[in-house]
Amino acid sequence: MGLKPIIFCDFDGTITQIDVTDLILTELAHPSWREVEQEWVRGAIGSRECLERQMALVETSETELNALIDSVPVDPHFEKFYRFVGRRKLPFYVLSDGFDYVIRRVLRRAGVDGQLCNGTDLFASSLRLEGRRVVTSYSYPPAPCGHGCATCKVGILRRMARDHHPTIYIGDGLSDRFAVEESDVVFAKRKLAAYCQERGVACQQFENFAEIESAVRGLIGKPPARRPRPSVAPVTAD
Repeated sequence: MGLKPIIFCDFDGTITQIDVTDLILTELAHPSWREVEQEWVRGAIGSRECLERQMALVETSETELNALIDSVPVDPHFEKFYRFVGRRKLPFYVLSDGFDYVIRRVLRRAGVDGQLCNGTDLFASSLRLEGRRVVTSYSYPPAPCGHGCATCKVGILRRMARDHHPTIYIGDGLSDRFAVEESDVVFAKRKLAAYCQERGVACQQFENFAEIESAVRGLIGKPPARRPRPSVAPVTAD
């Protein structure tokens, strides 16, 4: 890759070893959240509507929520990978349909601080507690996403892939499917890997970030096969 690649990475089930939002819903929400989930899986609703309705079913305290978040295992190789991209000065962004409160707490526990934790390189929805109820808000995109996403990952990717830099996408689930269609290099596992295989999207399957670090080292300096992307103005996270 002549130009330095820009790396975009999912959070739930990718940086973490389980989906944190699913854990919160399983432990703290009314069981009807699963019915809403099936509407999303069928394509009847987008992830934004899905999460709005699901998180409204959660009842918890800050202490309970934090204890649950603190139980979430992180890929043991992620911190080393993050330090690697920092040393190589490779732009790295987390794009998540999950929630900034959760992500920052997990990343700080994992030893990752700086721009990811203060939000500069993090694009996610927001969460706060009002009493024992969870209130969510959605900033990306500022206008409705055509797919109804909570965070429009493909829209952010288009805007951040400035000056025709090649893009690398890392993910594990269906919320990543639109972004991988426009990424030059894809690392995928679980449902995302199956989606890529079904749709003929070239991907490298992975189990952990040690494998990704090794692969990215091999990619640096080599020109990738490029996917066409529309030219759009850049965007920055809050």
